[in-house]
Amino acid sequence: MTPRVWPKLSPYKTGMRGRCPRCGEGKLFDGFLTLKPRCEACGLDYSFADPADGPAFFVMMFVCIPALSFALWLELAYEPPGWVHLVTTLPIVLLTCIPPLRPLKGWLVASQFFFKAEEGRLAKPRPAQAPAPETAPH
Repeated sequence: MTPRVWPKLSPYKTGMRGRCPRCGEGKLFDGFLTLKPRCEACGLDYSFADPADGPAFFVMMFVCIPALSFALWLELAYEPPGWVHLVTTLPIVLLTCIPPLRPLKGWLVASQFFFKAEEGRLAKPRPAQAPAPETAPH
């Protein structure tokens, strides 16, 4: 039996849709951010995936900072009472920070599969070789 050849799927397309990075059919998530143990379509074991804090970092840098900048601007420009922040800033922060987490995590997991990312390992030094003997000119 010959091993099946899988097509190269875009990590962006499969990850953002929450699909298996190998076959593009099976679901990647079991819940909001919990990865399934394996793909139900092709059987790919998802234990290779470790996006760590990547999704949270991207959300904080690209979404939270502008959302909180709005809150600071609102406070400094108008000095509103606290309840105004509850009805403006809190929904903005929640609606801009929570929804991108899942697609970003899917994209990072799919990118790890696509680029065959592994845990970093330090290179072992190679044994020193004796220099080649020099020949004297005649």
